[in-house]
Formats: sequence, structure tokens, C-alpha cells
Amino acid sequence: MRAMTLPATPDTHAPELLTCDVLYTGIGGGHAPGGVVVANGAIAAAGDPATLRAGYPHARERRVGEVIAPPPVNAHTHLDMSAYEFQALPYFRWIPEVVIAQREKRGMAGALAGADDLARLGVGAVGDIVWSPEVMDELLARADLRGVLYFEVIGPFPERADETFRSLRERVEAWRGRERPGGPRVGLSPHTPFTVSHRLMRLVAEYAAGEGLPLQIHVAEHPAELELFRTGGGPIWENRLPALYPETLAGVIGREPEPDLTPVRYLDELGVLAARPTLVHMVNVTAGDIAWVARAGCPVVTCPRSNAHLECGTFPWAAFAAAGVEVAIGTDSIASGGSLDVREDVAFARRLYPDLDPRLLVRAAVKGGHRVTGTPTPHLRRGESWHAHYVW
Repeated sequence: MRAMTLPATPDTHAPELLTCDVLYTGIGGGHAPGGVVVANGAIAAAGDPATLRAGYPHARERRVGEVIAPPPVNAHTHLDMSAYEFQALPYFRWIPEVVIAQREKRGMAGALAGADDLARLGVGAVGDIVWSPEVMDELLARADLRGVLYFEVIGPFPERADETFRSLRERVEAWRGRERPGGPRVGLSPHTPFTVSHRLMRLVAEYAAGEGLPLQIHVAEHPAELELFRTGGGPIWENRLPALYPETLAGVIGREPEPDLTPVRYLDELGVLAARPTLVHMVNVTAGDIAWVARAGCPVVTCPRSNAHLECGTFPWAAFAAAGVEVAIGTDSIASGGSLDVREDVAFARRLYPDLDPRLLVRAAVKGGHRVTGTPTPHLRRGESWHAHYVW
């Protein structure tokens, strides 16, 4: 679903009716099929093609693409991994063979290249996980980025939590002083429920809630995460670097694993869901997890291509939609997703979820993403200028 090149204005003064499979104007639920009437470079009307044909009988009709909508939001990515080479591998091979093997490619050059790519794609906003302070400094200064830059937090030893948090808070307060109207905001990303101690996770969540800082947490990406919280073992714990973790999972999470414990339930017990973090991935969840997330009002970001490439499973989209959970879409890193173009994730999701209304997917990529990043959703409405990048 790459944007097609269209003239900024019709060739004549006669209006054109541009049609598509799915229209999302930024308001309501969308139309399938849909259409937009463009006259003199401006939107004259948008909606159902049959209604538009009746209202504009002299408009020249032209099919322009699968989707017409505002540019999508990449609600979760890792720009500093944009120099990595993409590889589709099972999760426990991908980490050593891609993330670790290419670690010298992670950093400033990749982040800036990724930001340039987002600007080229005309992305509506971004939710980026930032690994290093230097990258945060550079991305905060970008005039062509908006959305949230989430500084990543890792620290599994609870006895070090207070020291880690003090240093983190100093950095965040300095960065917030550099935020500009219309530019990216600073957020925080406690990496996962098993790489951040219970003490540090609670400190970060309480701080974010008190200061109005956006939060993103990777949760329930791979089936092994459920096994970890139920048993305290399995592939995640077996593949960790022992020197970087306490001896047991209980040393990280401050309680013993048990058969009905899930990562989501654990975060709820800690009070973290009360801070309404955005939960990323959420592929391997229970019905109870979905209910907890819905009750807390937490949005969720799914990364369809990344989940498939790493063999993590399929995000239960219909169940989250039925529970009223706000869903957005991200690419994850180029290393796992393949590109930073969310339109390609929407196209992939349309094949992955053939029974889902495609309007739901497009809305998630636009309005869901803007709600996650706290940015205003553009509207395609009468009188607004027409732009080629509205065609996916």
C-alpha cells in the first residue's frame, strides 16, 4: 500500500471523483468502498461513492488505490536499529543472530536514517523507543518529527532501582525542557515486565503518571513469556545472560511465579496499569488479560509483520476490538518488521485477518496511532487541501 503519485490539482477545473476500497476521513468508522471529490485542489466531499456520484454527476471518476486516509502513525518502532539488515527468524534465533550479531549497527546513524525515512514516508507521527541519551538529544531537535520518544529503561535488580531511577529522572527533566510545541515529546519505556525489577517498574510508572509522561511497555510478545511467569523458567530464562539478572525470576518481579500469573496480571498487581501505559505486542494473552487491559483503559500497539517474522503468534485483534480496547499499529524495527512503512503492515494485516472489517485496520493505523502518541488526527473534509499522500 505505498502512496501513489497524483497531481496536486486536477487537470481541469472539472471535479474528480477519486475512489478506493477503504476511505477513512479521520472521523467516524470509515467507508468501504469510499470516494473523495476533489475540485480545484481541495476536497469538495467525501463518503460513499454512490452518494458522491449522485451529488456530483459531472465529476470524472478515477480509481486511485486501495485506501484513502490521512498518513498513518508508526506507533511503535526502534529507529536506532534502522541500519540493521532484516531477517525473518524464530524469536530465539533472531536475538543472537540479528540483534546481537549486528549490534555495531545500532545507534545514531541508524536513528537519523530512520527519521529521514519516516519524513520521506510522510508519517503522521511516531512512537520511537530510544536506547541512548545521545540519540534522544538528536531526535528531540528534529523539526520533522512529532509523536513520542520513549527512553528505554532496563534494570532487573531491585536493589539498584532507586539509583537507576534518580539518574533517569534527571535526564528526563532535562529533556523535557527541550520539548517544542508541535515537536516530539519525551516518554518512558520500561522494557519488559521481566527485564525491569518490580521496584523500578513501580517507580517509573508512578513518576510517569504524576508527570503526565507517556509510557510504552513490551508485553506478551512471545509464548515463552507466559511460560516464564507461570513457571519461572523456560526459554526466556534459559537464554538470558546470568550475570545480568538475579538468580530467579522471583528476584526480578518480587513474587513467586504461579500457574495463573501472566505478565499483564503482574503489571496490574503492581499498579502499573493504573498509569495507562501503551502495551506493545500483546500477542500471547488470556481472556482475563484483555479484560484487565480494557478496564484500565490501556491502548495496545500491534506489529503484524514483526510478530509473523519472529514466529510469535497472531495478535487476537477481534477479541481486543470486542472489549473496546484502542488498537494502534507499529512496524517494530526494520530488523524484524522489514520497513518503517505502516501501510505495509496494514496490507499484511488485511491478509492476516480476512474476516476483520478493513476499515477497522485503517482506523487503527490513523486514529489509534494518534491517540497513542497524543497527536491530533487530521481530517479529510470539505474545504481542506487535497494531498497525494492521502492515497495509500
